[in-house]
Amino acid sequence: MTPTSIHPPHDASVRRILVIDDDKKLCRLIRDYLTPLGYEVSAVHTGTEGVATAIGTDWSAILLDVMLPGLDGFEVLKEIRKKSDVPVLMLTARGDESDRIVGLEIGADDYLPKTFSTRELLARLRAVTRRTVRTAQADEADAELVVGPLRVVPSSRKAVLGDEPLVLTPVEYDLLEALARGRGRVKTREALLDEIRDRNYDVFDRSIDVHISALRKKLGDDPKNPRFIRTVRSAGYMLINPDAE
Repeated sequence: MTPTSIHPPHDASVRRILVIDDDKKLCRLIRDYLTPLGYEVSAVHTGTEGVATAIGTDWSAILLDVMLPGLDGFEVLKEIRKKSDVPVLMLTARGDESDRIVGLEIGADDYLPKTFSTRELLARLRAVTRRTVRTAQADEADAELVVGPLRVVPSSRKAVLGDEPLVLTPVEYDLLEALARGRGRVKTREALLDEIRDRNYDVFDRSIDVHISALRKKLGDDPKNPRFIRTVRSAGYMLINPDAE
């Protein structure tokens, strides 16, 4: 069976919710409540359909009933967790604490009894999706930045050129990380200052040039024929990939 949906998924910015529940009336109520709030809601009504649909699309969150025909909600959750860390809110008509514990241990992010109010549903949805966004942002912030043979590692504030670690001052490292995050784009002196201004450094507009010069030397860069840091006249600096030149 094809999942019912208001619109087919197409935009990564849309908050897509999958409801896996055999109570079709409840599915419609959830859809009718969430759609005007900017959510795109799809629903399937068996455990088997739930597994296939859950792992076949990127969802913002999944509402999963415990009592389903075919595979029950716990089995569905186990299968989802083999493939995805999408936020899952378990729905149950039973208030049994053991059910809640089992679901949370398997990997549910939250639990809602089927007596929930729409306001409570929205609050819990927003909470679990906020946690996911924060985690993704933290992961992205810590992700290694690779520009040709140059690697910048924010989690340890280290930079490596080829196999050789670079010995950088704090200002030099912050400038290199800022350039690496904007690789391929011009960074003005003002923009670079803004990105490191909250550090307790004595850095001002023209001193950026001095630090860039020192950074170039450590990268083995020739300002007249740069491999990494290119000066863009009257604009600023840009980190380039020597392998792509």
